[in-house]
Amino acid sequence: MYTHTWNKYLPVIRILLKRSVNEEQKVGLNRIDFENGSRNRKFSCSFNVELEKGRLSKMSQSAPAKELIAVLLEDAVSKDLLRENTYVISLNSSFQLTIKNLAAIVQVEEKEAPENKSAKRIKNKVPALD
Repeated sequence: MYTHTWNKYLPVIRILLKRSVNEEQKVGLNRIDFENGSRNRKFSCSFNVELEKGRLSKMSQSAPAKELIAVLLEDAVSKDLLRENTYVISLNSSFQLTIKNLAAIVQVEEKEAPENKSAKRIKNKVPALD
């Protein structure tokens, strides 16, 4: 039902998967594309999917989510990207697709952690003015 729609957006999703290394990526999708694939005129869909090293760890039961994952795993480029990292892919009721690379978020937190510790040490060494 939605495979054609996801194939239409696949090139954009691939780019967002690559860019998600730096920060969370968002793209607005066309509601009409999903309404054409559905029998309901006022189609509303939201899902949240987590892929860890190319395997599903958290899956939504919605048909659009299942078909998105199937399309991503059939494509060689996106399949390789999904195997390298942990991603959370979600679609909200406003048809905004969000892609987060959790591995990139962990790396950023690890880089920031030593800076925070040294800042706390400096604050502790400054005498308090009473």
